[in-house]
Amino acid sequence: MTNVDIAVLAGAALVVAGLAWYFFAPRRAHAAAVSDGVQRVHVTIRGGYSPNVVQVRQGIPVEIEFDRQETGDCSSRVVFPDLHLSASLPAHRRTSVRFTPPRAGSFGFSCSMNMIYGTLIVTPSGQDTQFPEQPYAATDYVPTEATEEPTAADTEAAQAEERRADIADLTRRVMIGALLTAPVLYAVMAQPLGAHWVPAVLLNRWLQLAFITPVMCYVGWPIHRSGWLALVHRSPDMNSLITLGTSAAYGYSLLVTVAATALPPEVRDVYFEAVGVILTLIMVGRLLEARAKAGTGEAIRALLGLQARTARVVRGGSETEIPIDQVVVGDEIVIRPGEKIPVDATVISGQSAVDESMVTGESMPVTKHGGDTVIGATVNTTGSLRVRAVKVGADTMLAQIIRMVQQAQASRAPIQRLADAISGYFVPVVIAIGITTFAVWFVAGPAPALTQALVSAVAVLIIACPCALGLATPLSIMVGTGKGARAGILIRSAEALETAHRLDTIVLDKTGTITAGKPALTDVQVTGTLAERELVSLVAAAESDSEHPVATAIIGGARDRGIHIPAAESFTSITGKGVRATVSGRALLVGTAALLAENGVTTDELEPISTELAAAGKTPLHVAVDGQPAGVLAVADTVKDDSAAAIAAMRKLGLQVVMITGDDARTAAAIASQVGVSRVLAEVLPEHKAGEIRRLQAGGRRVGMVGDGINDAPALAQADVGLAIGTGTDVAIEAADITLISGSLAGVVTAIRLSHATMRNIQQNLFFALIYNAIGIPLAAGVLYPLLGLRLSPMIAAAAMALSSLSVVGNANRLRRYRVEPLAPAPPQIIEPQVETAAAP
Repeated sequence: MTNVDIAVLAGAALVVAGLAWYFFAPRRAHAAAVSDGVQRVHVTIRGGYSPNVVQVRQGIPVEIEFDRQETGDCSSRVVFPDLHLSASLPAHRRTSVRFTPPRAGSFGFSCSMNMIYGTLIVTPSGQDTQFPEQPYAATDYVPTEATEEPTAADTEAAQAEERRADIADLTRRVMIGALLTAPVLYAVMAQPLGAHWVPAVLLNRWLQLAFITPVMCYVGWPIHRSGWLALVHRSPDMNSLITLGTSAAYGYSLLVTVAATALPPEVRDVYFEAVGVILTLIMVGRLLEARAKAGTGEAIRALLGLQARTARVVRGGSETEIPIDQVVVGDEIVIRPGEKIPVDATVISGQSAVDESMVTGESMPVTKHGGDTVIGATVNTTGSLRVRAVKVGADTMLAQIIRMVQQAQASRAPIQRLADAISGYFVPVVIAIGITTFAVWFVAGPAPALTQALVSAVAVLIIACPCALGLATPLSIMVGTGKGARAGILIRSAEALETAHRLDTIVLDKTGTITAGKPALTDVQVTGTLAERELVSLVAAAESDSEHPVATAIIGGARDRGIHIPAAESFTSITGKGVRATVSGRALLVGTAALLAENGVTTDELEPISTELAAAGKTPLHVAVDGQPAGVLAVADTVKDDSAAAIAAMRKLGLQVVMITGDDARTAAAIASQVGVSRVLAEVLPEHKAGEIRRLQAGGRRVGMVGDGINDAPALAQADVGLAIGTGTDVAIEAADITLISGSLAGVVTAIRLSHATMRNIQQNLFFALIYNAIGIPLAAGVLYPLLGLRLSPMIAAAAMALSSLSVVGNANRLRRYRVEPLAPAPPQIIEPQVETAAAP
């Protein structure tokens, strides 16, 4: 080994050590300045975030102004996954992101494609003294002119315009690169065939330099600009690898051309054709990738396209057609057959079938009458309606759907942590491998050693593709959540989408979930001296102050029978058991047998009646008047049409289906047998539902909870995945991870199937990205040369690198072809459910 070899090896080791310190040494945090009670910081986006470590205090409002001084898909959105926060960042504009840090800790933020990173450090309030109370200097901070959040339509329009400009720019660069590289590539490839194949002028190195310099400086400028800036920010990316490789090849070729006589003859080869082909191929790959990625945002554009553009409003006694954004709450709107309903509203008059499929995913039109709610963007089909606007603008259901889809698409799935962990070290490791490859080939490779070392090192840098790793998860999440939204399934986060495919148990609330949630009074059995109408009158009066669906059914039943309902003189609700009231001087107890027994009322006479009604799937209400048993009223809730088919589909997916209800065991068993549920948790008080979920989880089950009421919210939050029926309460929907807009259990099946399809797609993407790099980098480094004499050309490496990203994008787009399968009819079956009463709290 010569002194030169030793010097090269030592130099390579020193450079690798220096790069390790440069990339991984602790970074100084930039502390926000506090002004008017707000922590403000300015972050420039230009090949990375500067500063990329920001320090703020917990509990004090933060305003981070992102000044994006570039174009391109990567940095068009910033995501704080742990804070469930994201924002669109238009090119060459300043955008403020405002929030209050809820807790101390270190929180990462990144672009939507995981290619540039930053860190937000939140210190406990009062702990750090590096936050001077001072205003920003004019050079540091300029307040954003617009203080209102841009609408989804504005954001999508800006992104679409940026995407069009990006595609046009890429197309222009690809054409110029191809035209200038083609003659140089032809000369090099055809030279072995003989002089008559190649004009001598094309072999002139000065001419080749003239052709390739514009390719290097213009066609590859976006790569070089981002690549060097990323290195400066100590966050190297794919662009850094490409610019290092092509700069090395171009610089070496330039040196050989300008000072050929200063170099030994055996190392006077030039690589202009490699530089031109590499940069042109990379730009071709980016062009195809940009076109393909445009398709992954199809869902948002489709949802925006649903919105009506105008509304026919009645003002001053006359109809006026106005733009949709001028409609205000309380406006009376006329909707003719075939027109879209412009905003969320309540029907004042008229009757019509409304096609809600574009929002709920349900194909059958729903007939609307006076007092019913209609959803903006749905289509009025047959009759005319007069409606009153209830929610407009950003408050409509369509706007909320779009907002939730955007949030979900910008969130991070747990599976992405693998890619994020690898990406953080990937590029520095590849640079180290490239340097090591150069040193090994220079010392141990065949002559000409310098040339072989340079070619192999460039091939390593070019073939590595962190971009494929970064794209593997976000694109599939974008397509998957968009597919869900168009099927009436709102997925709040990527984590919920991933977790859903691992569920093995689904817990279904009975009322409003399996059943329609609109019970009716079906039976009145009198055992005392009161007449039937008098008993119904007293019970309806006792229930008149209750908001429980059973109370509504009894009151509705009394009115349907034309029975007068007197006012109750006192009322007490006993959660999970019933009510106590005084009506017309008489003391009433209405509810479970346990309630009557606790108050000293004998229920022996009522039990046989109750048993018979419960066996028929009805809910019996025991009634005592003045301390004596007076009768039993029964309320029945109808099972939703598709509940049995949905539960059969869940069982086919390998899920254990459990029904949870506050009803007594007999009633619960009757409903469960109708729909095919084999396990029932009955007589569960509302406050104990979350405890039952915890009990299942303690047994090693991954639990999804489906419910619709306020009392389901704690259980929805406790479950691994909470699925709220969209027709239920706002509290339940807010507590849930997934919302089923249509209220049908078929949505549960679709959500789980979609989760399986999306996760399968992500796993395929990660496999493509990881296996490609695991095979490509060693091949480029030359591991096969000692055995087979094979080396990888940098041009082939560039083509392979472009194809790796395209394979990931193309595979993610395959998910767009996913179709929601209709439920198969439930097979006839007789199931004797296993009924368990509530565990002790």
